[in-house]
Amino acid sequence: HAGNEVTLPAEIERIAITTITPLPSVYCLFDGSAEKLIGMSPSSMAAAENSLLADVIPGLTDIPTGFMSGNEVNMEELLAMEPDVVFYREGSKDEYEKLSAAGIPAVAFSVSQWGSDSIATFEAWVNLLGEVLGEEDKAAGIADYGREVYDRIQERLATAENLETPGILWLYKYADGTITTSGNSHFGEWWAEATGAVNAASEINGSDVEINMEQIYEWDPDMIYITNFVPYLAEDLQNNLIDGHDWSVVRAVQEGNVYKCPLGMYRWYPPSSDTPMMLLWLAKTNHPELFADIDMEAEMKNYYKRFYNVELTDEHMEKIFNPVREAAGA
Repeated sequence: HAGNEVTLPAEIERIAITTITPLPSVYCLFDGSAEKLIGMSPSSMAAAENSLLADVIPGLTDIPTGFMSGNEVNMEELLAMEPDVVFYREGSKDEYEKLSAAGIPAVAFSVSQWGSDSIATFEAWVNLLGEVLGEEDKAAGIADYGREVYDRIQERLATAENLETPGILWLYKYADGTITTSGNSHFGEWWAEATGAVNAASEINGSDVEINMEQIYEWDPDMIYITNFVPYLAEDLQNNLIDGHDWSVVRAVQEGNVYKCPLGMYRWYPPSSDTPMMLLWLAKTNHPELFADIDMEAEMKNYYKRFYNVELTDEHMEKIFNPVREAAGA
């Protein structure tokens, strides 16, 4: 996705995934195992350890992360791991130059080329994995299903009478008194538009933007969604437990419309292996009456069985919809 020509080994047996943190979950489910995965970032591991991914992919939590600190890659340690290929985040030009200088084939995955469109981004990742791994047919099936879900939601929204569009606030990142939300070019904007809502910060140009409580009071959103990059849970806002910030006067809190995003195989806010399920869950949460017939448990179980050959249990469902604080990671 960076426009570079990359020569890959005929046989790929050792894969490291660095600065594109959602990708390990997509890769593991696409390939059906983590046997070839030799390294990933600490942030990816924090999500994996507290998600279903660790339950269904044997050996995942043993994969090394020490070659990275934040988004910084220790090239000497990575080189010693002898990867056949590295998957990294498009835009990390310094990383690409270092990998190339070390003779390591590097394939870039973009989070921005398709704007905030999570389905298009997810499709592009899956298609690129299919190309690199020689499994294009598998890629097409997963990507097409994402589009089917999107079209299904759009058709129902378009034909609904007197549809009210709630104003929603994304708490994308929130720690140590600093609040970051989705501007009009981040994934929160697309999620809102795709599921019949309005992003409270849609007039702010940019991706992840820092805001304060005064701005939130002015917006007074109908609904608040907390991502799994945030250690706080819905009850922290509902019970006004966050020092220095008074959430009790915000409409969404007063009306009990604060939701923690689910955590399936990865955090659901960015594109991930669960992107089609995020669409369904958001549509149903934003418009419970319009999507009352959507059985999320059945949808989840069918999706995981069909594409990942995973049989979800009731315990899995409980874990998905009640993520723990620790999943916020580094």
